[in-house]
Amino acid sequence: MSDSQQVEERVQEFSRKTAELKTMLGRVVVGQAEIIDGVLGCLLADSHVLLEGVPGLGKTLLIRTLAQALRVPFSRIQFTPDLMPSDILGTTILEEGPGGALRSEFRKGPIFSSIVLADEINRATPKTQSALLEAMQEHRVTMAGTTYELGSPYFVLATQNPLEMEGTYPLPEAQLDRFLMKLIVPFPSHEELHEILFRTTQNGTVNVEPVWSQNDVLSCQRMVRELPVARFVKEYAIRLLRATHPRLEGASAKVRRFVLSGASPRGAQALVLGAKARALLSGRAAVSIEDVRAVALPALRHRILLNFEGEAEGILRDDLILDLIETVAVPKEP
Repeated sequence: MSDSQQVEERVQEFSRKTAELKTMLGRVVVGQAEIIDGVLGCLLADSHVLLEGVPGLGKTLLIRTLAQALRVPFSRIQFTPDLMPSDILGTTILEEGPGGALRSEFRKGPIFSSIVLADEINRATPKTQSALLEAMQEHRVTMAGTTYELGSPYFVLATQNPLEMEGTYPLPEAQLDRFLMKLIVPFPSHEELHEILFRTTQNGTVNVEPVWSQNDVLSCQRMVRELPVARFVKEYAIRLLRATHPRLEGASAKVRRFVLSGASPRGAQALVLGAKARALLSGRAAVSIEDVRAVALPALRHRILLNFEGEAEGILRDDLILDLIETVAVPKEP
């Protein structure tokens, strides 16, 4: 069997597995196809995702259903203003051992799971929000000088309410940068609302069965990482990223006027990893420019910081990114 045939077979197996997972999610979640693809893309890219939307749009339902469909440990953390870092990470307690001797023991917090739902993350104080930083980036937690590994897979799915809502705190830029994508959950369509009412206002529940094991998750994550990307596609991702910086060549007039700082190098990583996952979810082994364009909004919208004028004028980051998608030159394919 040739190498191309082996790659094609792996891609088809990947597509079969992801289709099976999407079918299970669709038994509970109505619509939201783009959001589901975005969440699965982040999971398969071995990174984290932030979901933003008003209460009641099914963000928590989607994440809980995904956890049920995966045979991996799951925990949910409800973020509130009085939540402390130790409530997330764990705490060291003193216990009396044999002979009355005291010994310290670390009791692990809910962060020690394969899938962690950080529900309404922006209702906690910045100090508590920052407790997630090391866990999200390094997959480990350091307490009292001792480092504890979190294992693999490790996936944080955070939900947040729009900042205009009462009782919310903005996430620090350093923590926002740890999320591969920020997905905006849309309001359901007219027909989707009919289906939601049909499913939720009568007797009966839907059983969600585990369809993926831990090994399934890890093997699909490896395939995303191993998928090659042509240099001209990576060049386009770099050009798009640099165009978000007002002081670099290629920035548009709007970016120079309204942006304080552009996306970090993690933005370029998000563009490429998101494009890889999108290609495989579409059943393709070749990553295209269109894949990069398709993930540009969720990959970059939370990494661009507006200046005072941009905030005062009510400039939307999504509009800036859409302008860049239209204006940034596409490299020639060799």
